[in-house]
Amino acid sequence: MELVFALLVGGLYASGLYLVMQRSLVRLIIGLALLGHAANLLIFVAAGVTPGRAPIIEEGATTIQGAADPLPQALILTAIVIGFAVLAFFLVLAQRACVVAGTEDLDAFTTTDT
Repeated sequence: MELVFALLVGGLYASGLYLVMQRSLVRLIIGLALLGHAANLLIFVAAGVTPGRAPIIEEGATTIQGAADPLPQALILTAIVIGFAVLAFFLVLAQRACVVAGTEDLDAFTTTDT
């Protein structure tokens, strides 16, 4: 199962980097989103894909056998929320840049004056 996830992470990183190197502003934003999803999946796979029960410790116990680690899941959840906010900001910024410049070609953005 980890091999499938590793190939998926590699594919997401490759396609994200390919899209980031394009001249289109929309492709740049989609590539950044793919890179964020690839990083989240990489953290998930690095934590280990193990089916287990909820990580709730009963009273008097010190450890849980066979439970999933909640820390990577919390990190990924936080990264998803932050990634969504950054993506929304990029979309609004790109829309405004396209209105001002009249194009979405990154090479056409030659000035910072409006």
